[in-house]
Amino acid sequence: MSNFKKKDLNHYLLKFKNLRRDRKNGGAPHKPILLLSIISLFESNPLQTNQIYITPELISFFKTNWATLVNSDHHMIFALPFYHLISDGFWRLVANPGCEKWVEAKSAMRSFSNLNTAVQYAELDFEITQLLKDLTNREILKKFLLEEYFPKHTYHFENNSGHTNLDDIANKIREESPTEYKQHLINLKTELDKNAYEEEIFIRGSLFKREIPKVYNNTCSVTGLRIDAVISVSMIDACHITPFSESYDDTISNGIALCPNLHRAFDRGLISIDANYRVMISSTFSELSKSTHSIRQFERQIISLPDNPLYFPSQENLASHRKKYGFL
Repeated sequence: MSNFKKKDLNHYLLKFKNLRRDRKNGGAPHKPILLLSIISLFESNPLQTNQIYITPELISFFKTNWATLVNSDHHMIFALPFYHLISDGFWRLVANPGCEKWVEAKSAMRSFSNLNTAVQYAELDFEITQLLKDLTNREILKKFLLEEYFPKHTYHFENNSGHTNLDDIANKIREESPTEYKQHLINLKTELDKNAYEEEIFIRGSLFKREIPKVYNNTCSVTGLRIDAVISVSMIDACHITPFSESYDDTISNGIALCPNLHRAFDRGLISIDANYRVMISSTFSELSKSTHSIRQFERQIISLPDNPLYFPSQENLASHRKKYGFL
């Protein structure tokens, strides 16, 4: 007789019931919250793969669901369940190249920054992925998690299901002044613990990378390169004019849309932008003049700008960039 166990709905309901978790203080809520957050991902935009990436959406669902359902004094640490769910048999981690040994070190994976650096994505069982794509099965799994782990708060969850603060953060990136934005982040750094602050910075940085290409019509401001793809692939980067580590500034005016090679050139001071939004080329490097990929072909070219003047690159930041790299 075969020992093969069919991985059907009942199989995963049993897995969900027997999640391996710390039993102190009524039981750690981290894994149920993460699973509910993954269900929220499928509800908002059905995934076509069993690969679960660390995204602003997933972290925001985790934070929202935690705030709605958890009233114990457990610490809200996203990295813990994302890593430790591997012990439940339907979740595997795929490391970034060279980080395999790092992922095996459990103590290192308590930090969000370490987790995000070392892990490429998590992989769900194919069978549960198929279940989550189906509305009826998804609702059964969600209802079970709520009734099993958060029976007193199901009503509040249903009223807040699918809500995150991503739109609010995106609005701040588009509309706040750099001074306001920086002060808000300084305040958050004093209010939040290290992991929560790292998660917040990740969310904001990821949204900056999305918002800049949007306001530039997904087009490189220098080359005019634009590729529309049916899959989630972008050939346009969001380039900080003044590095975030120096400015704490993810607002639109501190960004410019560039293709990857020009992004690197800008970050290394090989190119800059003058006060009239014309491309400046450094004299510190040489290249084959006949190359179709030559950077020098863009010298003195006016860059394409967003439709809204409020989103134009900051003149102050551009001047700072020119000064830093010795452009006259």
